[in-house]
Amino acid sequence: MKESFDIFLAVAQAEIKESIRARWFFLYSFIFGGAVVLLFALGITESQVLGFTGLSKLLVTYLQLCIAILPIFVLITTVRAVVGDRESNVLEYFLSMPISLGAYFWGKLAAKFLIVFLPVLVTLLGAAGWGMIRSFEIPWRLVGYYILLLGTLAWCFLGIGMFISSWVRKQEWALGLAFLTWLVLLIFIDIIMIGVMLQNQFEEKLIIGISLLNPLQAFRTGAILLFDPELSSIGPASYVILDSLGSQGFLAFSIFYPLALGWIFSWGGYIVFKRGDLV
Repeated sequence: MKESFDIFLAVAQAEIKESIRARWFFLYSFIFGGAVVLLFALGITESQVLGFTGLSKLLVTYLQLCIAILPIFVLITTVRAVVGDRESNVLEYFLSMPISLGAYFWGKLAAKFLIVFLPVLVTLLGAAGWGMIRSFEIPWRLVGYYILLLGTLAWCFLGIGMFISSWVRKQEWALGLAFLTWLVLLIFIDIIMIGVMLQNQFEEKLIIGISLLNPLQAFRTGAILLFDPELSSIGPASYVILDSLGSQGFLAFSIFYPLALGWIFSWGGYIVFKRGDLV
């Protein structure tokens, strides 16, 4: 057991070092950190929306940015994890050593999660720290919930990315499927599918239920719920959501659903990886 854990750590460390050498980690960190710096510079903390100002307003704006850029960054950097090693014969080299398939797969997944989530975590805590220096009121409850939401969103798309990477045989296919997945979740379900269902007079609960199966929609609605407990900004759909699950119930759903989805795709990717052609 200890030997397997040591191998798991070795694979994770190798993946972290490789990601840092590739320099994309610094670009990724710069984008998320720079977004908060830019929001401070633009005076977002001085504006007011729905009665929220200061750091709360900045966090709300930051999460809206994360909805668009976090999933695509996670997918692009993850879908090449397995298929890239297979194409470059790195996987064959790993398998020539006494490394279990589980230690290899889960070690890479754990390293990817640390790499993609650490800059987001540091950025949120840095924003809270800067807010303390500026004597803003720090909504620690919101900060905690936002960290959970972003963590589960990152885990969800990591699972999807590892599934794609284990399934396809070429990096070009992996990148194409990653972009298509992001585009479908960001645009298609929220706009086209709901429009088609409304035209065909489907029941509103069914329409909203299918919409919330989109992890991005669940994340977005959960983020809105934290600063707008009545969900007044999303219109009549708020009555269906709050009557069905309640405020706390939906908040729990928006956290645990992407987390569960990430685990399902992670295990699916591991099963495909273990049963497929390894080299």
